[in-house]
Amino acid sequence: MASEQQAEQPGADGGAYAPVLTLTSPARAVAISARSEEPDPDRLALWVEIAGSDGKAYTYDIYFQALDDAGEDDVVQHDDELPVVIPLKSVERLRGARLDWSDEGEGGLVMVNPNVPPRSETRVPREGDLTSDLAKRVIAVLDEEVNPSIASHGGRADLVSVEDAVAYLRLSGGCQGCGLARVTLSQGIEVAIKEAVPEITSVVDVTDHASGANPFYEPAKK
Repeated sequence: MASEQQAEQPGADGGAYAPVLTLTSPARAVAISARSEEPDPDRLALWVEIAGSDGKAYTYDIYFQALDDAGEDDVVQHDDELPVVIPLKSVERLRGARLDWSDEGEGGLVMVNPNVPPRSETRVPREGDLTSDLAKRVIAVLDEEVNPSIASHGGRADLVSVEDAVAYLRLSGGCQGCGLARVTLSQGIEVAIKEAVPEITSVVDVTDHASGANPFYEPAKK
C-alpha cells in the first residue's frame, strides 16, 4: 500500500506540499456521487492513469477500484471523502494536472494536463492497405462479430492498418471517449480478433478519445 508521504510532493515554495493531481469541487462531487452507486463504495478509490495518447495529448482511464489494491510505489492522495490513486507509471505524466467537470454537451470529466506526450508516444499509423488477406480477415471479424455487438451502445470499430502483426483500430460513435473503451477493446474486440485471426498478436486503439462525447468514467474494476 502506498504511504501517505508518497501522495504529495514539495510545492514551489519548498515548504508546502501539493498533490500530483488536483480535483475541482465539481469533479469531486460527481465522482463521489458515482462511487455511491457502486457495491461497497467505502472500499473504493478513484484511480486515474494514462491510457495512451491521441497524437497531441494523453488519454486517460478514470475508474473506481479498491484502495487496498494500490501498490507500494503507487501514489495515494488521501481524502476523507474520496481517496485518489495514481499508478506509478502515470505519476510524472500527471504531475500538475487538474481533473475538472464540464457541463458542455452531455457533460463529463475533463483533464487539464500541462504535460504532453513525447514524440515517441504520439505515433498513430496512417491508414494502410486494407486489401491484404490478413486485413480482410480482421475486417470480417469486425463486421460479423464486433460491430453488431457494440452497435447496441451506438459504437463502431474500424480497422486503420495492420503492421507487423498488430491491428490498429479506430473506435467511433458511443465508444469514442467512453471510459469503458479499454475494457471493450481488451476483453471483447481483441479476444475476438485473436481467436479468428491468430496471426494478429496485438490490437491497438488509435482513437482520439479526447474529442469523444462520453465522459471518461468506468465502473469499478472487479
